Order: sequence, then C-alpha cells, then structure tokens
Amino acid sequence: MLHLNDITLRIAGRPLLEGATLHVPAGTRMALVGRNGTGKSTLLRLIAGELQPDAGSIRLQTGARIGVVKQEAPGGTATPLEAVLATDTERASLLAEVPTATDPARIAEIHNRLAEIGADAAPARAARILKGLGFDDAAQAQPLSSFSGGWRMRVALAGVLFLEPDLLLLDEPTNHLDLEAAMWLEEHLKRYPRTLILVSHDRDFLNSVPEKICHLEGRKLTVYVGGYDQFERQRREKLVLAEKARARQEAERARIQAFVDRFRYKASKARQAQSRIKMLERMQPIAQALVEPEIRFSFPAAAIPAPPLVTMEMARVGYGAKVVLDRLSLRIDPDDRIALLGRNGNGKSTFAKLVAGRLEPMAGELTRARGLKVGFFAQHQIEDLLPEETPIRHVQLRRPLETEQQVRARLARFGLGQERAETKARHLSGGEKTRLAMALMCLDEPQLLILDEPTNHLDIDSRDALVEAINEFAGAVIVISHDRHLVELVADSLWLVADGRVRPYEGDLDDYRKLFLETSSEPAPAPKEPERPKADRLSASERRSRLAPLRQRAKEAEREVERLVAERERLEARLADPASYADGTDIGALQKRLAELAALMEAAETRWLEAEAEIERVEAAA
Repeated sequence: MLHLNDITLRIAGRPLLEGATLHVPAGTRMALVGRNGTGKSTLLRLIAGELQPDAGSIRLQTGARIGVVKQEAPGGTATPLEAVLATDTERASLLAEVPTATDPARIAEIHNRLAEIGADAAPARAARILKGLGFDDAAQAQPLSSFSGGWRMRVALAGVLFLEPDLLLLDEPTNHLDLEAAMWLEEHLKRYPRTLILVSHDRDFLNSVPEKICHLEGRKLTVYVGGYDQFERQRREKLVLAEKARARQEAERARIQAFVDRFRYKASKARQAQSRIKMLERMQPIAQALVEPEIRFSFPAAAIPAPPLVTMEMARVGYGAKVVLDRLSLRIDPDDRIALLGRNGNGKSTFAKLVAGRLEPMAGELTRARGLKVGFFAQHQIEDLLPEETPIRHVQLRRPLETEQQVRARLARFGLGQERAETKARHLSGGEKTRLAMALMCLDEPQLLILDEPTNHLDIDSRDALVEAINEFAGAVIVISHDRHLVELVADSLWLVADGRVRPYEGDLDDYRKLFLETSSEPAPAPKEPERPKADRLSASERRSRLAPLRQRAKEAEREVERLVAERERLEARLADPASYADGTDIGALQKRLAELAALMEAAETRWLEAEAEIERVEAAA
C-alpha cells in the first residue's frame, strides 16, 4: 500500500526525518507514536501529499484514495447528515445526473455504478456513524451552524469514516470526543476494512485498534508488531540488549587500546599493535541508547480545609431559565478522586462549573469550605494564551512581584525548562501549551482540581506524568476525560451525569463500557440541548395503550418501505438492462417513476423512524 524510502524531511531548517524508511502493507492498521514535537503529524501530512520530502521517495498503491479529516470545521445551513453524504462526491454527482441523462447507455452505466457503490444504503450508513459520534436523529437534522466547533469537527470525522478511503489517516481522532464517542470510534476502527494510520496518545486506544506500532524517534521510523503495551516491552528489551552490546564493545575497545598503548613502540610487538589499531578502526561504535528526558508534573502542596470541601442539597443549576441538572445532593471530600461519566451535552461541564463557583445554584443549597481554592482546567484556556508572550511573561503578568527565579521554578514543575520558558506561546506545541495552562491554573495553590479533558495534546509520557502528579496531589480531584487509562489510574469514584441528574455509578469502567456498547444503538442526547429530567413514569396500562398504535404505525411504514424498495430494484434492473432501450420501452416514464419512488421512500422512512423514536420514548418512561 505505502512505501517510504530513505526519507529526509526538514521543517524550517529543523530535521524531523533522516534516512527514514517505512513499509505499510495493504489492510494494516498502524499507529504512529513518539513524543510531542517529533513530527508525527508532519509525517501524516507528508504521506497525504501536503508536503514533499527533501530526499527519498514515497510510493503509494496506484489509484489508492487517501482520506484525512479536514482541519476546517464544516458549517452553513446543511445538516450533519447532508454534510456527511456530500463527502461522497461520486454518489452526489451520479444522483444529480440521473434526472437529466438521456443516453440509454449512460443511464444504464449510472444505475450500475450507483448499485456498485451502495448508494441506496448510504444514508443509513451515514446516520449510523453520526449516531455513534453522538448525534441523535434530531441533531442530524439541525443545521451545522447551530453546533459548536468541536461538534462540527465530529461531522468532519464522520465524513471521512463514511468514505472508507483505501488509506485513512487520523491525527488524534479522539480529541473532540467524549468517552462514549471514543468507545464507539475504537470499536468502529477495529473493524476498519482497509489501511489505517493514526496518531494517538490514548494508551487504551493504541492497545485496541492498531496491529502495529511505528515509533518515531531519533528521526528514524521503527515498526513493532502488536499494541502499545507490547511495543513498550519490546522497546525496553531492545534498549537493554543495545546497552549490553555497547558495554561489551566498550570493554573490548578498552582492552585492545590497552594492548596498543603498551606495545606499539616495542619492536617485537609492533606488528600485533598495528593489527589491533586496524581492528579499532574497523569497529563501528555502538551509539548509546537514546533515553528521552523524563517529563514531570507537580501540583503545589496546599493546606487542605477540613471536610467536606463541597456539599449540595437538592441543588439545581442551568443557564437562564433552562435547567440542566436538578436534585443534586452530593458531597466532595479532600481525598475524593472523582471521574464524571456521560455523553457531551448531558451537563458534565455545567456540574464542574457549579462546583468551581463559576455558576451559582438556581435552587437548593451549595456550601463550600471556607477559603476553598479551586483550580479549573479546560481546553479553551489553551486558546486564551497570548501568542506573542513567553511562558515567563504569562506568569509575570499574574504575579508581577515574583522574581524570575520563582517564575521559572513554577514553570519547571510542569516540564517547561529554560528554553521553552523563553519561547513565545505561538511556537509551543499543543502539549507545552497544556502544561503552561496548568501552571497558570496552579498559581493560587488550589485545594480542589477540576480537570476537563486535560490529556488533549499530551503525549503518553506526559499523560503518565500527569497521572503521577494527580495521585500525589493532597486535595480533591474531579476529572472529565475520554482517556480511560487516566480515569482508571486516578479515579476512586465514578459519577454518571445523565437524565438531568448526577449519581454515583456503582460499576467500573469495564461495566460502563459494556453497558454503553450494548445500548449505543439508542438515540444519544442532542448536543445543543441539555438533558432534562425524565417525565413522570407511565403505568403499564397507559404504556400499552400508547404503544399499540405506535407499533402498528411503525409496522405499516416498514412494510411500505419494503414494498417500495422491491419496486425500485425491479425498475433499476430494467433501466440497467440494455434490452430495455431496444424494445421500445418508455425510458422517460421509468425514470419518472424512479424519482417518484425516491420521494415516497423518503416519506415512508421518515414515518417509520418517527414511530420508532416515539416507541423508544414511551418505553423509556416505563
């Protein structure tokens, strides 16, 4: 499928690859790993043809289609479903040509090609992908302009998944997803039928999806078989063997050199000494194993108030008159490590803002410990950094009385050493910006940390350092993350945000994953509408009386769809048969009827889906 031969690539004079070679067989699922700044995203751009190498060659299978997620979030009045379907330009072009085509051979060719590419099944397939990424039926019909940038990036991801290109390139595909959508994407990519190359720093994702790991280190590419844990083990073993070989060689060089130094000027040993000098010249030194510097995070130690830090009694919170969460009766203590579960739009961030004091309760009571300081990290804080200012200057603007040494010490706690501390924010990597935002969050020495997707842009080593820092922190922590590995290592309690409530979840993440995957076919909450409390429960008799006509309506609509599909297939077979154009068949009438069938099918499918959705709502009120 893909061959990179002896590639050298420089960006702004900085070498990222030197003599790198990579072979990716067709049908392989491969992940690119390496620390932030090594050039993984740049390598994807090189493979996609957006960049050209300074030396070497790239060979791609003839006719292979490459799929990448566009960096610009789609917008406008089109719906998510329309936007995803529009990515298949061939299907759209053929469908647009159907009403105007007059040449019998061309008409037959169009219908044959539409059948080959599965044009009829495309809307259902696109809808399934969107639902997996968090868009329910109502959300799929809303204009893109009504969604935030993160949700529109989900549509861009859905579009490239829908296309199923021969070579799919994904760069941090889970960054705009919640835990539930990341779980769905993981399952989807495990079954991807073509070639996949992805960049991710999610350890569980890397253990589940790829069959091979390509490690970018020292400007070279090394491939390991298996998932990330297997890669780490193989690499450790390789480093140990290389270091042993280097030590043996150094010892042998020292022994030979000692012989030379002792006997090179003695006539009786001169020949042997010269022979050993040549041996030293031929002995290629084994380079010392490359050990990357350790990354550290360190949250400041602060005096922790007596418990509880936060208590809620029947609290209600929302925006304006809109209630998002209600009947909150919860308690947060200093030693709590809480992970919030639930789809985006259910109110996780709203709950975090309530705890942090950025929202006040609309009703009920909320009490915070006297003098409680809360550190709140959210992704928008990275976007709020001043692009022309250095990390040192960012801290100085908030702490003008601190010395430069004190400022540097603060930044060093988050892995921003001397060089990066003096680099303008616009030149920092995403991971370095995250570390800077965390350093700024900790200026007041918080006793409660709220971390909303803290691992976006962090490489695996940085994530491991963050886990260690959270576990060493003396105060309470609330985390919202799609990174299951981080959640499993830091959270002692899981709280589920759903149905307008926040409740402790009794199972573990494996239980939640199973539950989610079993029910993921059910409609997800619309992104722009917060979840409301469930309606009053229906009695069994009321439920039966409501369900009977709904099920009858759904059954009738389903039969109508099946009848129309059968008629359409017969009609398309006639249009695809060249004999139909030679026996006087009225081709225009057939095309007109085909267009009528499309409209009738759309109406019948709409009735069917509406009835099924209403059935689910009634059953949910049981």
